[in-house]
Amino acid sequence: MRAIREKSLISVTIAAVLAFSASILPVHAQTAADAALNMANMLDGAGGGVSSGELIAALQNAADAGQPMAMWQLGTMYENGEGVARDPVKAFGYFAQIANQHADAAPKGVEADIVARSFVKVGDYYKQGLPDAGIPADANRSHALLLHAASYFGDADAQYRVGLLYMQEEEMGVNPLQSARWFSLAARKGHCPAQAQLGDLLFNGVEGIEAQPVEGLMWLTISHQRCSGTADAGWVDEKLNHAISLSTADEQAEANALAQSIAPQFAGF
Repeated sequence: MRAIREKSLISVTIAAVLAFSASILPVHAQTAADAALNMANMLDGAGGGVSSGELIAALQNAADAGQPMAMWQLGTMYENGEGVARDPVKAFGYFAQIANQHADAAPKGVEADIVARSFVKVGDYYKQGLPDAGIPADANRSHALLLHAASYFGDADAQYRVGLLYMQEEEMGVNPLQSARWFSLAARKGHCPAQAQLGDLLFNGVEGIEAQPVEGLMWLTISHQRCSGTADAGWVDEKLNHAISLSTADEQAEANALAQSIAPQFAGF
């Protein structure tokens, strides 16, 4: 009887957290991935004599019931070895399950970001290959999965990464126009590395894109502000400082004025 009661308490805890996470999404414009993190934090402090193993089992039950947030949380736990032994095969399995079951989910739905990120995760595994899971390296499949996340779901990070692929001959082939297109889509969603890459392309100009120093400086300035304090800040600042060294005082003043006036429009969702 005690075992049954504990399992029931765990199930109630999981159900309550999932319901709470879903209920706060529209109010705070929170992503499902953020809600999954909140769910993990709440479970971590659940207490009540429930062990971590029982909580993991409850997450697995929720995942078996088709809860994408539970699958995502388990996938990231196994990928990073957080609370469980690191297991890339299990991580791949959870991310692949999300992608397979929700490939045609509503692009603007509550859990769309988790589905899109799962496509990116699965694409990463295909890029490197995962022999223990019988997954060979397959660049074409990796690209296709990334493109689905970028185009169907409009995921900003996926769009940025597609832009990078079009800068490498060994990936999608060098195509500055395509790079600029994908960087622009991500930049307008507030993705600061994409803003920097777009600004750099526009400032310098490339084949098919005439140099636009003011607009380029504007994007680099916005990126500098948004990337401050992140791991990308160093190379972003290098690009901005290089552009400043080649620009005129009038161009800098106009770019700064534009950046201050329109930056809030591109602050992300």
